[in-house]
Amino acid sequence: MNKVDWQRVGALIDQIYRSTDALEGIFPGRKFTLDGHLVGSVGEVVASYMFDLDLKPASTKGHDAQTRDGRRVEIKLTQGKSISIRHEPEHLLVLCRPKGESISVVYNGPGSEAWHAAGQMQKNGQRPIGLAKLAALDTKVRPEQRLPLVREAPV
Repeated sequence: MNKVDWQRVGALIDQIYRSTDALEGIFPGRKFTLDGHLVGSVGEVVASYMFDLDLKPASTKGHDAQTRDGRRVEIKLTQGKSISIRHEPEHLLVLCRPKGESISVVYNGPGSEAWHAAGQMQKNGQRPIGLAKLAALDTKVRPEQRLPLVREAPV
């Protein structure tokens, strides 16, 4: 993945944001938020680049990637204020990319900590947890529990 033109990727993502902004301007009161597979896939490829992860096939149940030492990793990317998790991941990486900004790491640590701090299971089978709570949990993660950052976020 080192040969990816990340400048072009960033420009394409910015173009998507501009398109959603334009649609919201055309249809006042209607939101065109980026979510689902698009945001998930962006998060997965960026996290793979940043942390040198092996991505699993899309929609692999249970985890999105694996570290070189075998840890299974769940990856979440949001432009909002929270994420949702369906199961207790072995390791959780939570990234955030607000409109017009670069991706930042909100949480990089054991999935159990986030799972136990998350809210009650919703009807859709997911448990929500806010980015503020995740950021607070992240301050308590010991260095040896973190995935080592290999490269800064490219977008």
